[in-house]
Amino acid sequence: MSFRIAPSILSADFARLGEEVRAVQAAGADLIHFDVMDNHYVPNLTVGPLVCEAIRPHVTIPIDVHLMVEPVDALIPMFAKAGANIITFHPEASRHVDRTLSLIREHGCKAGLVFNPATSLEYMDYVMGKLDIVLMMSVNPGFGGQSFIEAVLPKITAVKKKIDAHTAAGGQPIWLEVDGGVKVDNIRRVADAGADTFVAGSAVFGARDADGGYKTVFEKFRTALG
Repeated sequence: MSFRIAPSILSADFARLGEEVRAVQAAGADLIHFDVMDNHYVPNLTVGPLVCEAIRPHVTIPIDVHLMVEPVDALIPMFAKAGANIITFHPEASRHVDRTLSLIREHGCKAGLVFNPATSLEYMDYVMGKLDIVLMMSVNPGFGGQSFIEAVLPKITAVKKKIDAHTAAGGQPIWLEVDGGVKVDNIRRVADAGADTFVAGSAVFGARDADGGYKTVFEKFRTALG
């Protein structure tokens, strides 16, 4: 299995964001994770399409936009135009999940659902054919730097079983991404539960001033993943 590491810019230095995303790409990032919060669906306010558009020329790797907003549909064309490659959203924030997934794909992006620790996985069952990625939150969304919720590990495995059954029946590949509290000391357990893509915010950007900086933390992640 190939693993992907996606640094979350939520923990980056916003005063030099272009430099930050260039640095993590050079150090080995596979994606740039872009957290969008609206102070409505979640109690925080972050960044929008203009910031996505601003960082797009600085990296060649995909930009993975996680919409923590309600409603979602109006923002999808804006982020697609701004350079997003992947757009995920929370199913309970959409009136019509199937239609929202179709809208993302119609705009040339990979589409996915995001599940909070307490959100039912049943939303997946009726839209598997339109999923390119499932993002499992291992914290409650809204803030960076939270601790990993261990009770989510069996839920990651449950998502993996659904994906495996789908692909075994001839369905398209679906990535399984995990976001929240992922660090060097737990990434292997998250992978063993079934994840192949890992969002890491403070674990990556918190290493900017450490010995070896970003390159070293990516090496540690890769070593832990084996």
